[in-house]
Amino acid sequence: MKLGQRATYLVVRTGRALTGTGMSVIACVVVGSGVLPDVTRGEVTAVGVASCFLVALVVASAVAARLRFQSPSARAQRVSLLAHLAPVLADMEVGLALVAGALGIVAMTGGLGSPAHPMVYLIVAFSATFQGRSSVVMVVLATLALEATMALRMAPPGLGLLAENAAFVVLSMSLHAVFLRSLVAKQRSEHRQRLEQEVLAMKNEAREFRLIAATLGAESRAPRSREEEERRLAEGAVETIHASMYYTLELLKESLDLTTCVLLWLDDGGERLKIKELVTDADCVVETALPVGAGALGAIVKDRILLNLSSPKRGHVPYYAGPEEVGAFLGVPVIEDDHLRGVLCADRRGAQPFTAKDEALLVGAASQVLRAIHSERVFSAIERSKYEHERFYHASAMLGRALTPEQVMDTAIEAARAILSFDLASIALFDKEQKRHRVCRVRAFDDAGDMVDPEALEGLEFRDNAGLVSMVVKNKHYLPAGGELRDQSTPVYTRKVKLKGVESLLVLPLVCADDAIGTFTLAARRRHAFGTDAREMLGVIANQVAVSLANAKMYRQMEMMATTDGLTGLLNHRTFQERLADFLGRSERHGLRLALILTDIDHFKNVNDTYGHPVGDHVLKGVARVLQESVRKIDVVARYGGEEFAIIMEGADPVGAQQLAERIRQDVSKVVFQSDKGTFQVTLSLGVAGVPDDAKEKQHLIERADQALYHAKHNGRNRSVTFQQFQAERVSRKAS
Repeated sequence: MKLGQRATYLVVRTGRALTGTGMSVIACVVVGSGVLPDVTRGEVTAVGVASCFLVALVVASAVAARLRFQSPSARAQRVSLLAHLAPVLADMEVGLALVAGALGIVAMTGGLGSPAHPMVYLIVAFSATFQGRSSVVMVVLATLALEATMALRMAPPGLGLLAENAAFVVLSMSLHAVFLRSLVAKQRSEHRQRLEQEVLAMKNEAREFRLIAATLGAESRAPRSREEEERRLAEGAVETIHASMYYTLELLKESLDLTTCVLLWLDDGGERLKIKELVTDADCVVETALPVGAGALGAIVKDRILLNLSSPKRGHVPYYAGPEEVGAFLGVPVIEDDHLRGVLCADRRGAQPFTAKDEALLVGAASQVLRAIHSERVFSAIERSKYEHERFYHASAMLGRALTPEQVMDTAIEAARAILSFDLASIALFDKEQKRHRVCRVRAFDDAGDMVDPEALEGLEFRDNAGLVSMVVKNKHYLPAGGELRDQSTPVYTRKVKLKGVESLLVLPLVCADDAIGTFTLAARRRHAFGTDAREMLGVIANQVAVSLANAKMYRQMEMMATTDGLTGLLNHRTFQERLADFLGRSERHGLRLALILTDIDHFKNVNDTYGHPVGDHVLKGVARVLQESVRKIDVVARYGGEEFAIIMEGADPVGAQQLAERIRQDVSKVVFQSDKGTFQVTLSLGVAGVPDDAKEKQHLIERADQALYHAKHNGRNRSVTFQQFQAERVSRKAS
């Protein structure tokens, strides 16, 4: 009876699989029989019209079925011949249906001489390009056969036309097979090779990661984000676990002469069992998840007991979709730490029942599956911890290389992000003298802008208050305890600034030389984001950030001392020469104009002699301030030496530069300076030269501007002169 049911089931499944292809063959037979009406001759009959509708219905059904078709899984194709043939049958169905439709239109519009006949070549070309060899062969043979029937029905028989059409059919197939199919095959091959290389690399890394990670340092591997590292760890663990499961089940199948050995895993809801791994000779194993109470599985799941059945009923083995001979069934629960994880099942067709030795073997296999999972779990935890420590040391190195406060803050956030995931980060600095906090850096990740407006938060200044940031600075200890924000009403910065949707929060003090110079704040939507280990590592990073910020501040001060004039705060002479060379290089590359203004305080020696050098220094500072306030942001102002100053103007010609020079001259002349001997004022003389108007090289440009300045000083002072004006006046004097 069971054998009869199984045979019936196989016949039904085979019939369903072949129905579509069979209907396409029938449509081809209808077209070849000649019953379709030739509308050009007015041959319209009821049978012909019905035949037209039949062919059209088959074509529409075949196209729709192909669009809906989903190739069976690799597991299904491995265990079932029908599933393996399903893609081939689907191609044949649509290919033969399209041939029937195209040649049906040809038959109704005049036969082989129809203007619609080129459609046939398109169908053959389509099949040759996109379908498998078996389908292409069937399409070409069906095309030639149908065209032969049409040719034989012609009076006289159109054998010559048949030969011509057949040649075009074969030519169309060959050309597309040679060119388009070769191109498609090449692209597919390249894609497959890349995919295989990536898969092979992943497999090799999954199998060899232990040795590689243990023997090589972090710098020997390509840098990866935390998400990428987590993904690779998960992929490697899953691949290794599945390989272990498969070989365990394969050994069981061979040693116990099983039909099927399947590992069913409990889903998160605890209501369904899904296949995790399968080894079988049957072709009717279900692909969908099973209810936990289905058949014998219900007793195993409920009572967590081993179940050994001889000659079980059909419903006792629910992982078969159709009738399958089962002489003996054995199922054992897979239990880890008193929690049911799944069920390991085995069955065979013979009447020989499973022995106690077989039961022990299956129980041992279930334990082996759990050991493989536990081993990968431990390995992943070790790798995750090692990755965090590698990131930690890498972060320390990055902080050591950061030179400016901005670089330190950006690096600190990147370093913390490499250690653990969070949604929002900010760094606030504390001014001890003013007792004010200023948020200097804000970074939001993964669309965390709904927590707080980053642009509004960055630059926020506030005095000491009852917020967590202020409390952390006062106590020099992180808050809140445990890294959990239990009270959402607790202010972090000020009461006006609300952080929305924050479950985990960590405000770390930035302590340097026992002084809290600021805070490092991290926030996350998820709970328990900042565990003990993470808090300890982040605390160390916060200390390094504080030291790095102090060092960066000192570096900036030293850089300013090296590049700026100590008295006026303007760029010094050396830096001026470097910047002028840079501007000239950019001017030459991009064809930009450039102007240089050299200026000198008139009778400055008299100021020092009359009022003293301290007053003279005060005059230099005042003139420098006027210069700095008068120029554009892109212009460069420098103290050229003594009482001389220089201005570099990119994108300006001498005429425009002289306009600025005149405005500066007038503004300086209005400044009133104070001294013990009364008030006084000073004036400026200015010389202007430009590129490419007056010079192209740096030294020549400076000489031209200096000549114009010299001319201004020796012709009345308190005036501005361009080099071209200087030349014009010199020529005029010579002429006179």
